[in-house]
Amino acid sequence: MAAAARRDPGPPGGEKRIMCVGLVCLDIISVVEAFPAEDSDTRCVSQRWQRGGNASNSCTVLALLGAPCAFMGSLARGHAAENLPDVTARDFERVDLSQYKWIHWEARNAEEQAAMIRRVEQHNRARPAGERVRISVEVEKPREELLPLLGLGHVVFISKDLAQHFGYRSAPEALQGLYDRVQPGAMLICAWAEEGADAMGPNGELVHSDAFPPETLVDTLGAGDTFNAAVIFALSAGRSLQDALTFGCQIAGKKCGIQGYDGIV
Repeated sequence: MAAAARRDPGPPGGEKRIMCVGLVCLDIISVVEAFPAEDSDTRCVSQRWQRGGNASNSCTVLALLGAPCAFMGSLARGHAAENLPDVTARDFERVDLSQYKWIHWEARNAEEQAAMIRRVEQHNRARPAGERVRISVEVEKPREELLPLLGLGHVVFISKDLAQHFGYRSAPEALQGLYDRVQPGAMLICAWAEEGADAMGPNGELVHSDAFPPETLVDTLGAGDTFNAAVIFALSAGRSLQDALTFGCQIAGKKCGIQGYDGIV
């Protein structure tokens, strides 16, 4: 069942929402004493189930940061399901774009998502600057069919895995090499785990933030989704690219020190 925002008056006070489009899934996390060797048997210390998926996780973090937000994806009626369809452009037609200030896509079914983004671009052309919807895209998987989405976002997040797939050995190197794939005026952002994150803005200047590791590393699952959400939250509030990058690294570091997301703020 595809889920979309209801056609309602919006959040109290008329503040527009941030929407995340993409995956929600069930994460089953098994905790072991040490990373197991290949083909070995290892006793599980504990296990937990939690909601996951890049877009779903980012939406969770946005809500915890205090942003009015919405999620659009395929939802199962029970605890688990097989072969849920991705959201289509026809599903997206149900979205009242006037309720949103920012829509973020987790790159999945690229052709359908490109059609969704074109609808937002058409909406923006008919609106004054203050009423336009900002578009961000996360391209995590190094799949050829996803790469055209790099050119469709005002803010584009690329993963370390994608950068390494192209042969780049650092975030700055990846940004310099891939910036010509984004649209003019876009921001390109790449997080590089314990080395922090880098970004390139419209003027071609590189900005960097160090990582902010916790005193004790507890749970890194969803750290990248947390980083993306925190950067979007800061940019949507009008903060500079440098401030947003640093804020993203700070919140991602805090997330790595707790289990799940409760207590992230």
